[in-house]
Amino acid sequence: MLPRAAWSLVLRKGGGGRRGMHSSEGTTRGGGKMSPYTNCYAQRYYPMPEEPFCTELNAEQQALKEKEKGSWTQLTHAEKVALYRLQFNETFAEMNRRSNEWKTVMGCVFFFIGFAALVIWWQRVYVFPPKPITLTDEWKAQQLQRMLDMKVNPVQGLVSRWDYEKKQWKK
Repeated sequence: MLPRAAWSLVLRKGGGGRRGMHSSEGTTRGGGKMSPYTNCYAQRYYPMPEEPFCTELNAEQQALKEKEKGSWTQLTHAEKVALYRLQFNETFAEMNRRSNEWKTVMGCVFFFIGFAALVIWWQRVYVFPPKPITLTDEWKAQQLQRMLDMKVNPVQGLVSRWDYEKKQWKK
């Protein structure tokens, strides 16, 4: 895939995307006028688009563009801001401001974690069979006592750590 800047260049040159590049007619868009607000991608890594943000100017904006050709000391701060807004969509401060998108992402993450936990709980309750009797604490205690009584592996095993005179584990 091409980055945004390259796609805007392709679209500006007349290629209407993949279909326009490969069709026999050349482009998919007609030769009509562009909208007054073009798709200029002014971003931090591509801050200077080739086309201005606003292409069709009204009478007031045209007068301001004519005034721009003169001395910039004659322009007021509001006029300079208006000229900037004709050329660019956003300032660097507006481009770099934090968004609240992280809240949506975290909400979706927690929703899916909760949903997965609900599915796991449902499977444990309704799908999986009950635990076998050999996994209960009573059975494990009886099995350990049986191993101690039979003296299973008395040299290196579990029974080697049992003191038979004191009836407790060795320290």
